[in-house]
Order: sequence, then structure tokens, then C-alpha cells
Amino acid sequence: MRRLPMSRLLVLVSLMFIASAAAVPLGAQSSGLAPDLNLTFEEFTLDNGLHVIVHEDRKAPVVAVSIWYRVGSKNEPEGKTGFAHLFEHLMYNGSEHYDGEWFLPLQQAGATDMNGSTWFDRTNYYQTVPTPALDLVLWMESDRMGHLLGAVTQDKLDNQRSVVQNEKRQRDNQPYARVNYRLYEGLFPPGHPYRHLTIGSMEDLDAASLEDVHAWFRQYYGPNNAVLVLAGDIDVETAREKVTKYFGDIPAGPDIDAFDTWVPDKRENTHEVMHDEVPAVLANRAWAVASRRDRDAALLELAAAVLGQGRTSRLYLELIYERQVASDVSVHVVPFELASVFDLAITLNPGERAEVATEAMDRVIAKFLEEGPTREELERAVARINATTVRGLELVNDKATALAEGKLYHDDPAFVQTYLEWINSATPADVRDAARRWLGRGWHQVDVLPAGRYATTGQGVDRAAGLPPLPT
Repeated sequence: MRRLPMSRLLVLVSLMFIASAAAVPLGAQSSGLAPDLNLTFEEFTLDNGLHVIVHEDRKAPVVAVSIWYRVGSKNEPEGKTGFAHLFEHLMYNGSEHYDGEWFLPLQQAGATDMNGSTWFDRTNYYQTVPTPALDLVLWMESDRMGHLLGAVTQDKLDNQRSVVQNEKRQRDNQPYARVNYRLYEGLFPPGHPYRHLTIGSMEDLDAASLEDVHAWFRQYYGPNNAVLVLAGDIDVETAREKVTKYFGDIPAGPDIDAFDTWVPDKRENTHEVMHDEVPAVLANRAWAVASRRDRDAALLELAAAVLGQGRTSRLYLELIYERQVASDVSVHVVPFELASVFDLAITLNPGERAEVATEAMDRVIAKFLEEGPTREELERAVARINATTVRGLELVNDKATALAEGKLYHDDPAFVQTYLEWINSATPADVRDAARRWLGRGWHQVDVLPAGRYATTGQGVDRAAGLPPLPT
């Protein structure tokens, strides 16, 4: 059985041999260890390319079944935005041998955590079922992987197109919801797969055809482009027998050509203003930064925590607690395969001008790039990430997600442990230097301002009489 590597013991050396306190890994001055997640797993690959990961956890008689396809909105060609998400919806509308509503038999079997999602780099489908229902869900998942297209009709496509477009309308009508369209268009150049958002455009959704559905399925939904995770009340021998039975006869799809990384080389800062029906100014600045595969992405998560996560973070303390000019501060790294996004957003109090947020961003970031975090700030950030990561692995579905993401993005189901080792071994100098490498590059900022309030007089001039006479 393969097991995530145990955290290595760090040898504490005398401080007289250390050139700088900033160069000492944080763990060496605190616990010395990244949390050991003890997330055991085994893996195998079917002859058709389907990769399977099995995590045995007998605490409850349930199994999480999570299947991840290496396809997302980044794979959409020009004129087809929103299609990956639309296709996800179609996957719940029946297959050739069960042309019914996906969730009904699973609900009858007592399943929980049933859903799917689409993002830039992947599409996933998941559910947690009682152990006796495992054959049911494997039959259903394999039927839609191998036998979907005969059940997809024009009526189903039109129906799900309407559902997705309504979802887009509802989302876009939320306060500040449209900012990311402008933010990502300003951050990523034309032709970059991340320039458009996963939800897509109304026009492209209208243009989606049954031919597009068939082409998408045949290109991306083969077993060799998927990772299947079974986590819970199951062992690898049982998993191999069942997965081979249900998935083994599905033909492989074509190999997929793809970019490995594509971080835009943005040299200049760009800044734009948009107006919306909002009560106060939102200033949202973002940088294109290292891929989630790069250790720098983890170091930038520590920088984000110091700058704007929690009540002791720098921007929160200044803008919300001390100056009381803002109602919310959010700083985080959005991790993607080709390039991640470092996102900094400040929502000001009503009446405050956007320049207040911009000046604070400029000043606080400049100081951070010069000095980096203090050791105390870094300790809090590390503790925060450790706790969040451990809590995020409490359920078998959470474990299945971590294993799938590790394999999909890093070719290593154990990557979550590597990630924590990156976090816990970071020094203040490491975090400062990573911030200099990436936050010293060009950014794009969108300020969302409240739309103007205008009115007309009750009654204007009587224009029916024509031009006013000229004075004589």
C-alpha cells in the first residue's frame, strides 16, 4: 500500500551557525513538522487509460465516488465559451441505458454530496453512497462515460442551455459579479485560455449545437482523460474488480495536446473603472502568478494570508479596524494549471473614494516587497493554512477531492502533503522573495463604482409649438 510520506524530522542547530533569522525554516522554530495527513492510497490504471485511486477508510459504511476529467473552459475554442459548463449539465440528463434524471436513483439509495462542477482546468462529478449502492453509481458513471450521445437530444440541449443562461443572468445580476469579466480580460492577453470566464457568453451559448456536443464528448470524455477516486469503505482488490467490470470495455479517446504553463509577461500596470448598481466602491487588483505546480504559488498563499486574511492581517487592521474606511478585505491565490491569480479586493464603506483603496494597496504592497512578513505573521499564516487543510479532509469526499487534484495537476495523489511541507518549511525571506518575483510585475485593477443617481424635472418646455421666436 502506498502511503503519503511521513514528515521528516528537522534537525535543530545552534543559532550561532545561522546567518539570518529570516533564513531559518519556520518549522524549525515552532513544531518542526508539517501535519502528517496519514492519507493512505493505492492506485492502478486500466488498459484503456482510466486511472483509479483507492483510499480505504472503514469508519463509516459509505464510499465517495469522484471522477475528474482533464477538460474545462480553457479547452473551449473561440466562439464556444461556456460550452464545458453546458456539457456538464447535459451529463445529468440521462445516458443510453438509463435515460432518466441522474439524482433520482441515487437519492433512493441514500446518496449524499451529489454534484458536479466545471472550472478552467477540469470538470468533476461526485457523490457519496452507502456501500451497497457502489455498483449502482459505478454503472451510472460508466454508462455516461461510454454511452452518452445516444441520449442527448436537441430538446435536452435547448433545455440545459436555458438553465445555464438563467444561471448566468442570476449570477451577473449580483452586486460586483461582473468585475471578474473585466479583471481577467485585463490580466490575460487575447488567445490565452483564461481570458474568458467559465460561464461563457450568451451569444456563444446560443450557438452551441448537437454537433458540438458530440465533438466535445469524443475529444475529452474518454477514460484515458479521467481520474476516478474511490474513498471510504472499500479496498483496492474490490475496487479493481468493480471498476474493470463497469469501465474496462469503454474505448480510449484521443490523446490531448495542451499547454503546460502560460504565465503572461505583463510589464505594465493597467487600471479601469466600471459602474454598477452597488452601494459602495470595490477596488479589485490582480496579478498573473506562478502555476499551482510551482512552490511559489504556495509561498504567495502565505503572503496573501499576511496581507489580507483574518483580523490580524495588514490590510484588515489598517482599513477596517484602525481607519474604518472599508467593510471587507479579501486577498487570496486562485490556483490554476497554466497560471494562478493573486487577487486583492477591497470593499470600501459607502462614500469612500476608490483612491483610498488604491493608495493603501500601493503602500502596503510596497512595504511587504521591501521587508517581507515578520516571523510572527508567518507563524499565524502557517497555522491558518495547516488548520484549514486538515479540516478540509474530514469527509471521505474531501479526501477523494485531494487525491484527484493531486493526480490531475501534479501527477501525484500525495501532493497535498508536499504542499504542506512547502508551507511549513517557508521562511520570511522565501515569502518576501516570491512576492518580489510576482507582485513586482504588472497588475490589472478594476474599480467598481456606484452607478450615478439622476433625475429629470417634472415638466419640460412645450416643444409642440416649435422653435422659440427670435427676439425682434
